Amino acid sequence: MNRPTILTGDRTTGPLHIGHYAGSLSNRLRYQDSHEQFLLLADAQALTDNAHDPEKVRRNVMEVALDYLAVGIDPGRTTICLQSHLPALAELSMLYLNFVTVARLERNPTIKDEIRVRGFGRDIPAGFLCYPAAQAADITGFRATVVPVGEDQAPLIEQTNEIVRRINATAGHEVLPEAQAVIPKAGRLPGIDGKAKMSKSGGNAIPLSASPEEIRKAVRAMFTDPNHLRVEDPGRVEGNVVFSYLDAFDGDQEGLEDLKAWYRRGGLGDSKIKARLEGILQELIAPVRERRERLAREPGYILDVIRDGTDRARERTEATKRDVVDALGLFQL
Repeated sequence: MNRPTILTGDRTTGPLHIGHYAGSLSNRLRYQDSHEQFLLLADAQALTDNAHDPEKVRRNVMEVALDYLAVGIDPGRTTICLQSHLPALAELSMLYLNFVTVARLERNPTIKDEIRVRGFGRDIPAGFLCYPAAQAADITGFRATVVPVGEDQAPLIEQTNEIVRRINATAGHEVLPEAQAVIPKAGRLPGIDGKAKMSKSGGNAIPLSASPEEIRKAVRAMFTDPNHLRVEDPGRVEGNVVFSYLDAFDGDQEGLEDLKAWYRRGGLGDSKIKARLEGILQELIAPVRERRERLAREPGYILDVIRDGTDRARERTEATKRDVVDALGLFQL
């Protein structure tokens, strides 16, 4: 069956958390049946702002792969591969940098935001600035036509397609397909402290390996409505972290709407909504945690999954690189 090709993945900077599950992992489980899916362990990209700590990047390759398998990613239906062991991607990145200007890279809204957040100023690692070209290499290397991204990442797909159009125009025919950004309906989950970005290093995330007590503690610490001081007070749902998580994970959306109405008019305490959320998260994470603990005792199997997937991905990306080199008319030996 001719299925569309989808590329997705994660930087190997730490184990995954429930924000990843809501935003991407649950969708990847569905894509296994409808798409030819490649899942990239993006260790080379992780180095663009972690070159001072390569051990962190190396160590988390296994951790992220373990999370993929624990949530139910099937290596027989999804190719899990390691970015740094796909040399064609680096070669394509170098070629593509000739088809984009520094000014255009600096204007990319995603890159501008990330530079500001990280406080680089003008001390921007060259690898970080050039990331849009590297992502274009990742996407086109697999000939992906579908790329799930958050709304804030959509400009990177636009820039990929700009590079694709320039390559095709130079070659005089279509060498590479353009990709479509697919933005999940569920927005990014906030951290349990109400901050926009959830991260394990920031201490405001719930990892997929969380114990029952860690889940309980995290839910109890969640930011709600600071003005909802008494049970009888009307409460605000918008910006309330507990309701954001319920929106993402509660299977009874009709019942949830009733709960929101009750909270808004007053008479519903934060402890009640937190208890509902905790029960949902305990049920969601328990089987993932158990599979993860079991798989962690089989590191040889995890390595085999990565090696086999990387071998398959290498064939695909090398073929694409050859097509691009031929189309551009570069000298062949």
